[in-house]
Amino acid sequence: MKALLCKSWGDPETLVLEETATPAPGDHQVLVRVHAAGVNFPDTLIIRKLYQFKPALPFSPGGECAGVVEAVGAKVGHFKAGDRVIAFTGWGSFAEFVLADAKALMPMPAGLDDETAAAFVMTYGTSYHALADRAALQAGETLLVLGAAGGVGLAAVEIGKALGARVIAAASSADKLATCREHGADELIDYSREDLRERLKALTGGRGVDVVYDPVGGAYTEAALRSCAWRGRLLVVGFANGDIPRLPANLALLKGCSIVGVFWGDYTQREPERAQRDLETLLSWMQQGRIRPHIGRRYPLERGGDAIRALMNREVVGKVVVTIAQADRPAGASR
Repeated sequence: MKALLCKSWGDPETLVLEETATPAPGDHQVLVRVHAAGVNFPDTLIIRKLYQFKPALPFSPGGECAGVVEAVGAKVGHFKAGDRVIAFTGWGSFAEFVLADAKALMPMPAGLDDETAAAFVMTYGTSYHALADRAALQAGETLLVLGAAGGVGLAAVEIGKALGARVIAAASSADKLATCREHGADELIDYSREDLRERLKALTGGRGVDVVYDPVGGAYTEAALRSCAWRGRLLVVGFANGDIPRLPANLALLKGCSIVGVFWGDYTQREPERAQRDLETLLSWMQQGRIRPHIGRRYPLERGGDAIRALMNREVVGKVVVTIAQADRPAGASR
């Protein structure tokens, strides 16, 4: 099979496309023929040995995919060859085939195409866990989403609206904010030209925001924390800016607010039943049209490194997807 391999730690340009042996599933594993794989922020870290998980070299990046079951292990009873599935793999999905634990698979809902399915699991799973579970966001509360035009950001905008919140989207350009508006944002802040704190004061009448969804980090985190309302919650989702902020602890004291960590990957391992219920809820919302993943760019497998670079450079609105052509399936086709 063909796989895009990380053979030494480094930037996306070091990834190489090679022929490698197709793996065989263990007793509790499923071999998935990959049709499309989502590109996520952890992919930018894992290839540089900066992520919490460090797979042995060589490996393929790609933490989620959609495709068809090729083979199942001896003790797998609820999937069979030919089943269309969505898989959360952690890594390995930038390849024609990937192994996944049977518990990390879910049946593909009828009518859902491969690319949309591949753009769904990690971003929406993360954002739902953050907002519904960690922040307990309530209808009528005000939610600020930083980096709102990115994959997890747009998912947070949509989920916030689905939960009944007033959503303020912050991003770095008018074009990005226009997409946020299309996905339900009530108010917009262009922090490339507007002062975040002053604009939030104006939008909230000085009260502040109840929940901050922050996948960006850097200087905006402290500004957002200072803009929290009493009993506000700042969700630490990631550091796309590249800088991990050092926050003055007295701000949490003075505002009676909470700084809450969000680590969806570990959540799926520690609380798999709850994580599965989250995804079932999200899939039902997608079928109802309440959420809809926005795919900003598509790349073929051989350009998977370019896909990761585009995400690193924050060039993409919404999700990036890598498509994998098969001998019996032209690139871009869905089953």
